[in-house]
Amino acid sequence: MATVTVRPMTRTEFHEWQLVLAEEYAVEQVEAGRWAAEGAVERAREENAQALPDGLRTKRMLLLTGLDAAGEPVGRAWVSLDHPRGAPDIAFLYDIEVIEARRGAGLGRALLAAVEAAARDAGARALELNVFGSNRPAVMLYASAGYEVVTQQMRKPL
Repeated sequence: MATVTVRPMTRTEFHEWQLVLAEEYAVEQVEAGRWAAEGAVERAREENAQALPDGLRTKRMLLLTGLDAAGEPVGRAWVSLDHPRGAPDIAFLYDIEVIEARRGAGLGRALLAAVEAAARDAGARALELNVFGSNRPAVMLYASAGYEVVTQQMRKPL
């Protein structure tokens, strides 16, 4: 298994990630049929700004860069130590991503393990996340890493 460690994002990494995050989140929301395409990126930026009111310095947030054994960045993650629905002692994983050029080498599993360790070290006793059902690789990764479905949202076109 690949080895990944995490460290806090730098200011530059944070600003670059914010742009990518909003664009990717908007696409996911539009593809899932939850948002209209028009204004989706702006809406994503607004939601992220609300969740991170002090940016990189927002309290109780882990904004992490994953590094390979050589110290090269391989991905990033965003964890809130406070669950968005108030579940006690349960952290929430808002975003985790391996850099596209580094995918397929087992780094996702290693990054997830490093993020879990960081959340545990910060006092969380569990980590929860949402994943779009259409993201099969992520669903399979989380299931194989021991995540279980605790709630499920379903839809049927009419």
